[in-house]
Amino acid sequence: MNRKNFLKTTLASAFALSGLNSFSFSLRRSYNDKLPKLTLDEVVLESAPFSLAALPYGPESLEPNIDKLTMEIHHGRHHKAYVDNLNKAIVGTPYEKLSLWDILKEAGKAPAAIRNNAGGHWNHTFFWNVMSPKGGGTPKGELLEEINKTFGSFDKFKEEFAKAGTTRFGSGWAWLIVQDKKLVITSTPNQDNPLMDVAEKKGSPILGLDVWEHAYYLKYQNKRADYITAFWNVVNWDAVSKNFENITK
Repeated sequence: MNRKNFLKTTLASAFALSGLNSFSFSLRRSYNDKLPKLTLDEVVLESAPFSLAALPYGPESLEPNIDKLTMEIHHGRHHKAYVDNLNKAIVGTPYEKLSLWDILKEAGKAPAAIRNNAGGHWNHTFFWNVMSPKGGGTPKGELLEEINKTFGSFDKFKEEFAKAGTTRFGSGWAWLIVQDKKLVITSTPNQDNPLMDVAEKKGSPILGLDVWEHAYYLKYQNKRADYITAFWNVVNWDAVSKNFENITK
């Protein structure tokens, strides 16, 4: 066996032992195509049983900023687990008849399993929809004007948003929200979000960033700041602007 074939065989064996190779094979694009194509609005209004919606793009589409394997694991395992566990947690409870939106509004009264998994389901659905393979650049129109007015400049906004993400201790999220018709940057722990009654700063999210380690560790290891820098290359500013318009109109 020559050196080239030896290396190929060795690497293949290592991936097989780790389980990553078989997982990647099982979660090729066909897995995404078989899931329901639900919009964010449809997910918010959905009641039990909740379902995992397909990604709005292929899991490889955000490379090189967010790699395919991370997207497959993040969506196909982590997000799916929130949906599955939420469906289990609400069985036989009053929450079984509520929409996801209604659960979020009263999250502080809900058992931890319902609060965490409902938040995880909404947060991730929102997150997928504010990214795009054609993302990046800068926002336009009224949103850019409001960002410049509130933060001084787009670059200053990015610095403050990145700070919210890097300084969030442990797991959580960074958000740009509309609060009383003004833009506010905030962060939440775990799977909480600003829609919840327990949020320190309440408001309507128009942009969100997952800073749990599972969102970036395969590619960026412990370099969360590098992951946040790469995130700007995939932000779907058209979607963020639409969120802003819907809330402020």
